[in-house]
Amino acid sequence: MRERLDLRPGDTLRYRVTDDGVLLDKAPANEADDPFATFSEWSNEADEKAYESL
Repeated sequence: MRERLDLRPGDTLRYRVTDDGVLLDKAPANEADDPFATFSEWSNEADEKAYESL
């Protein structure tokens, strides 16, 4: 898996639930800094409004 995903020490993995199962891949560098990047259920307009002042 490390070779297939070109993983290096310190790389971040992400998982996504799909209709076919769970997809595991290497998180892009810009997503690695966002701890909620993989939680799409928290990325809607109502949540953005509710937490915009944090």
